[in-house]
This record gives sequence, C-alpha cells and structure tokens, in this order.
Amino acid sequence: MSHEQLGITDEEIAAHTSPGRARLQLLVVGLGALVVSLAQSMLIPVLGELPEVLDTSTSAVGWLLTSTLLVAAVSVPIMGRLGDMFGKRLLLLVAIGSLLAGSLVAAVTSNVALLIAARAIQGASAAAIPLGISLLAGLLPRERVGSGVALISAMLGVGGALGLPLAGFVAEHADFHALFWIMAGASFVAFVGILMLVPESPDRSGGRVDVLGGVLLGAGLVCLMLPLSQSSDWGWGSAKVWILLAGAAVLLVVFGWTQTRVREPLVDLSALSRRPIVLANLASILFGFALFASFIGTAAYVEAPEATGYGFGSSLLVGGLAMLPSGLMMLVLAPVAARLISSRGGPQTLALGAVVVALGFLARITVHEHLWQVIVGSTIIGMGTGIGYAALPSIINAHTPPHELAAANGLNALFRSLGSSLASAIGTSLLAGSVVVLGEVALPSLTAYRELFALCGGASVLAALVALTIPHRAAA
Repeated sequence: MSHEQLGITDEEIAAHTSPGRARLQLLVVGLGALVVSLAQSMLIPVLGELPEVLDTSTSAVGWLLTSTLLVAAVSVPIMGRLGDMFGKRLLLLVAIGSLLAGSLVAAVTSNVALLIAARAIQGASAAAIPLGISLLAGLLPRERVGSGVALISAMLGVGGALGLPLAGFVAEHADFHALFWIMAGASFVAFVGILMLVPESPDRSGGRVDVLGGVLLGAGLVCLMLPLSQSSDWGWGSAKVWILLAGAAVLLVVFGWTQTRVREPLVDLSALSRRPIVLANLASILFGFALFASFIGTAAYVEAPEATGYGFGSSLLVGGLAMLPSGLMMLVLAPVAARLISSRGGPQTLALGAVVVALGFLARITVHEHLWQVIVGSTIIGMGTGIGYAALPSIINAHTPPHELAAANGLNALFRSLGSSLASAIGTSLLAGSVVVLGEVALPSLTAYRELFALCGGASVLAALVALTIPHRAAA
C-alpha cells in the first residue's frame, strides 16, 4: 500500500522526520548494517587458528562460513518479501535480533557444532541491509533519501574492510570469542535504537505467505550455493557438485513455474523480468564477481612471505589494516555518490564505479613492489566499490513500486552475493592451480593473483557496459 493510498503525503513524512531525527534514524540503521557486514567477514583472519583452538578439523571450521552463507542466501529474498508484506522495520528487527542471538550463543561456547548453529542464526541478519535501504527510502525526507541509501549500501563494503583489521587486532591480543562479544554489543545498540527511533514504513502490501514458494526457493538456493562454497574441498570433478547444481536448476525452474500460478507469489516474476531490473541484477552479478579479489587479494597477499615474490610477511593486524583505507574511502564517497546519482543518474554512476574498480585491479597487476602501492591499488578498488554499491539500490528503487522495494533490494543483494560466490569458486581453483612451494606450504603464485585480478577487472568492465544500457529514471 502506498503513502497516497494511506492518505500520507511526502510532506507529512518529511515534517514527521525532522533533520535531527532523520540523522538518528540513519545512524542506528547504519550501525545495524555495519555490524551485519562485520559479521560476514570478521572470522576470516582467525579461521587458520580455529582448528587447533576448537580441537576439530579444518573442514568443520569451514562450515562457520558456509552455514552463514547458506542461511543468508535463503533469508535475504524471503525476508525482503515478508518485509514488504508485514513491515520493513519489523523484519529489520528480526534480522538484527538474529545477529544478536547468534552472537551471544557463539560468545559463550567452544563447541564447534553450537558455533556452526550460531553462525547459521547470524546468517539471517544479511537481510538487514536491503531491508534498511528499503525502509529509509520510504521514511527519510526526499532530499535525504539519496545520501541515506548510499550510506547504508556502502556499509556492505565498509564492514568487510573494517572487520579484517579488527579481527587481526583481536587475534593478536585476545581470544576469538571477543569478536562475538563485540558483535553482540553493537547489534544490541542497533536493535534498541531501531526499536526506539525508527517508525514502521507505511508501504505494506499484506497478504498470505507463499509457503511452497519459500520452501522451493530456499532448497534451490541451498543446492546452488553449497557446491559453489565447497568446490575447493570437493573438487569440480565430484559428483556431489554436479548433482546439487542440477538439483538447483530443477528446483528453481519449478519455483518459477509455481510463482506464475499463485495469487500472491513470493517473487513477482513479471516485475523481475522488466528490462531495467534484469540489467541491474546482471550488473550486480558482475560487480559482485569483480569484488571477490578485493579482500583475498589484499590481506592474504601482504601476509604472504617475501619468498613468494610478492608478499611482505606482514602480521594479521597489518594485513587487515591494509584494507582500512579502502573501507574509509567507501564511507567518505557515499555522499559524493549520492550527488552523482542525483545529477548523472544511477546507471552512469554504477558504470563509473565499475570503471574505477577496473583501474584499481590494473594498478594491482602492474604496480606491487612496495606495500604502499598495494594499499593504494586496494583503496582505488574501494573507491569504485563505494560508488557502485551506492548506485545499485538507487537503480532498483527507481524501477520498483514502493510496496515491493524490500523484495527487489533483497533479490538484488542475492544476485550480488551469487556473483561473489561464483568468483570464489572460480578464483579458489585459479589460485590453487599455480602455486609457490615454501617448505611444506603451497601458496598462490604472483601469476595466479595477476590472472585473478585480470579476471575480476574484466568482470567490472562488463558491469560498466551493462550499466550503460540501463535506462535512467529518477527514484520516486
């Protein structure tokens, strides 16, 4: 239901949301988005030490990431649709609450099974970012929507960049449980802030939940994402990989067939098939693919021994700090991106961000003799990421009715995640295919990294070309 159908005008919303209150709402929703993004990357630097700490296998520890990824893939589109139906603020609170609950469980246990379960609970929080974007798009005064949406969207990259140095610091000075206590504290503050300061969006469609569609979509996404996340362990020659991928294709086709035959579908395929939305989601896959190397190609790269021919033998903390300028630039450029979107349109802004990312990868390929050069290249990629992340939701919002915003942004986030998962599967195989052997340790070679950077740079160029074919329309 739209504002007009409810008898609420934009002027009344702006009057209700004073500048001071709008800043507070943006602050608490932004904090929620930041801690959700932190949760997705914070464990990566400490994974290597967890098998010994938890007295378990490396494959079991890998499920601390895989469980979060699988639940996130399922929850993002489903919770987005539920947010459109029953309230974006309500589902945003559910998402942040799941992060809080999962963090508290993980903070008090060293049992690997409970830790995996806790990380799975945390996975549902991934829906917070598209829900926050959609909620603020309907609540903030018109002149603040662009910068607000850009900031929340940028948090996806900012949290990833800030999580690495924070985890590196904790790894050197405290037990890994401290990471979960930090997440629990920050998510509690965000939850209370949203509960107290942010009203519910008036854009709610109501209706019945498509349970069958949810089950089919969830099963299809699990069958799709699981082999992509486990391909490095299982190998592309494993029957499990291809059986699951085939199962995903069947389940998603059946899901699409059911969506055309129910009165209130989980996914509006007619809206999803609109040309601007198709192109925006295609650009999101390519953009997500391109950004895969920005994390693994920086921290692990500078931490590698100098004997590899490229590394600097840095500590976990220094490896994480190498990503810090990248995250800060994403934050700084969010309002700049909002002004670009207002003056040039979302598609051109997205194309600009993708080109900047490609230039960053070009720098990483050609200039890498000194640590500062690697940091500069990573920062350029971060600049393009911040611009691109800000532009994607603006394109979706411009071509989507208000009562479908959360579902549309959730699906767009899912396509971005799919691109990263595809890049992870391909990139991991690429890095494993050309190695430098140091004693008993095999590390990716400089050639492998250059090939990965070239592949991701090419994906960003394709994303720019796709973006330029998207018709421009100002957001409602």
